[in-house]
Amino acid sequence: MLDHWTIGLFFEYIFFIIIALFFALFIYDKYVQRQHQLLINYPVIGRMRYVFEALREPLRQYFSEETFYDSRDKIDWVYKSARNISPFVSFSVGQPFHDSRFIVKHSNLVLNDDEIDDQFSVLFGKNRKKPFRSKSLLARSAMSDGALSPEATRAFSLASNKAGFPLNTGEGGLTSNYFVSHKLPKNHQYLEVIKPNLIDIFYFKIFIFFFNRALAVKIHRRRLLDKKVKNTYIFDQDTHSFFRPNWNADLSHFPKSVPSDIPDLILQIGSGLYGVRDENKNFDPDRYQKVMSFCQMTEIKIAQGAKQTGGKIIGSKVTSDIAYYRGVPEGEDLISPNRFPYASSIDELFDFIGKLQELSQKPVGFKIVISDRDGTDDLIKKIKRRSDKGLSIPDFITVDSGEGGSATAPLELMESVGLNTANALYILDTLLRKYEIRDQLKIIASGKVLTPDDAIINLALGADMIAIARAFMMSGGCIRARHCSGVEGRVCPVGLATQDPKKRASYLVIKQSKKIEHYHNNMLKGIRTMLAVMGLKNTSTLNKDNLAYKNKLGEIYFNVDNYFHQKLHV
Repeated sequence: MLDHWTIGLFFEYIFFIIIALFFALFIYDKYVQRQHQLLINYPVIGRMRYVFEALREPLRQYFSEETFYDSRDKIDWVYKSARNISPFVSFSVGQPFHDSRFIVKHSNLVLNDDEIDDQFSVLFGKNRKKPFRSKSLLARSAMSDGALSPEATRAFSLASNKAGFPLNTGEGGLTSNYFVSHKLPKNHQYLEVIKPNLIDIFYFKIFIFFFNRALAVKIHRRRLLDKKVKNTYIFDQDTHSFFRPNWNADLSHFPKSVPSDIPDLILQIGSGLYGVRDENKNFDPDRYQKVMSFCQMTEIKIAQGAKQTGGKIIGSKVTSDIAYYRGVPEGEDLISPNRFPYASSIDELFDFIGKLQELSQKPVGFKIVISDRDGTDDLIKKIKRRSDKGLSIPDFITVDSGEGGSATAPLELMESVGLNTANALYILDTLLRKYEIRDQLKIIASGKVLTPDDAIINLALGADMIAIARAFMMSGGCIRARHCSGVEGRVCPVGLATQDPKKRASYLVIKQSKKIEHYHNNMLKGIRTMLAVMGLKNTSTLNKDNLAYKNKLGEIYFNVDNYFHQKLHV
């Protein structure tokens, strides 16, 4: 054992080394570096500013008042629901709602929970040969595999398949990670399959015995697959094989109906046409039909709340996997065009929608951000005229909020372009009813929905389905560090929205998928509770009459039409 004198001497050495390092840092900051003026005047201690600056965003939510959402209680509700623990609040809300807000009207004749319908299905494309009936009125909003890590995409896919809510692929298109719940079928001509030999299986079982399954699969993957494309394959637990879609296979080999073990997917096509384009970057009808063998409907992204231009992924996120999926160079910034290539006019867009409807025989819609009534009126009148002439019209419209979003986007576009969800919803729903075509289109609403009351308000304002991004990310482990973009070397600390291998390795796919599933299920449970209090058996009877509005002055509008007419001057 070391005596006290030796231990004391050791700590003295450590102390002198630290002093020497601080002195060297002092000399460097004061007399060598010429990048930071602050450090010339305040060497060493001035560096604390940069430490605090780096920690400001990740730690912001723990020490400052919630300002983006109505209250911190809503954030806590999401995290508690994801952990499947009671989200009940004691005494009062943490931040009282003093500002203007919608009020849900209470019924004098409330219902019991068992009197509320358990079904929350939504039918899209009733006139299509292959309509889509979603089992849930909640969907995960568009998030591309690439913006999210492969592990996060797999977690969402597992949760979606288990809980029955749709996933929007984002403009990155359909990737292998959405097939994580898919079992390798006997007839797998539409798949590229890498089968292990007996020695490979022996090694795999040895690693399973001594370590955990995740590490065993990782080593197994390294042994069987090429380094550049190893993460584009999905592991099949029954056969210990790896597989991915074989887009070079003949269309006749692809499934005629979506396999039941694949989640309900909404294919989003952005301006880059990723996943459905040919070598010349033009739309590829054959590839599109192959992709739609696994998807329930298509959404064309014209605009999104966070980025009213094309999608953006910085080069550090464009890994060899993402390059493979999207057909782009590895490691280069990925900046999609601002305008969708088949939308130089409204008629051209709707003709393209008709082409997709014909190719897929499934519902097709588009996503927009609404900025004013007149522009929306022109759009809806065009739909009405085409409907009267028997021409193709969209099966649904997704309206996104102008309040930022989970995506990476220029600051100048966030918050400054587009209306918020409530105003946009009111305009769209009102105009569709005015031209008597509301029953021909569904509305999907997206933007700042966290809790059941948020969903109820949007449904009452005209939405048929609610698309959720940020809350689903939070349920999947997001701590809102705001490092999603990967700019300046900052990466998502929990491995959710990064391609950094080390951070990704820590993401627990199965655990997080269960939390995502819990959040979805508790949202539906909360919606049922809200309906019971309102005296309604299902969401189909929700409308604006179920809402009132209180402004900052305390004035109450029991008829919200009056509020919107005064506010929007319509």
